[in-house]
Amino acid sequence: MHRRCDCNRKRSKRRAIYCPIHRCYLDSVSQKYQPYADRAGQLQQRGIPRRNALMLVATQTTVPLEGEWIEAFWCEQCQQTKWYHVCKGENNTYEVRQVPPDLWQYAMGAIDSEGNPSVGEFTRRHARLVGFNGIKGFQFIG
Repeated sequence: MHRRCDCNRKRSKRRAIYCPIHRCYLDSVSQKYQPYADRAGQLQQRGIPRRNALMLVATQTTVPLEGEWIEAFWCEQCQQTKWYHVCKGENNTYEVRQVPPDLWQYAMGAIDSEGNPSVGEFTRRHARLVGFNGIKGFQFIG
């Protein structure tokens, strides 16, 4: 039997993403949600020339924003999970900041951490219950 040599595997298994408050390592607890742009101004803010930005939006409708995403992380110091907007820089460096409220609507597949505003408080509260049994949790009078 041939065993694979791990001698050349010098890459770090962890991304160097740190808490912006405590500077400790953050553990990912969700998948990545990639934001997209649907207006030329959003692309211009990221350094794309106006003409190119207009052309991209006109031909693609939405443009995925490469090198940035929304992800949830657990901070050992904060003792809580927080959502962050992560931007990958050069040399595998990462800039971590709070997710701007308007960015949630431009993230593919993401659900706003504040919840859907059209969902009532009763539904939201019962969805958070640990032992929620769905319809079994209600008593019917017959």
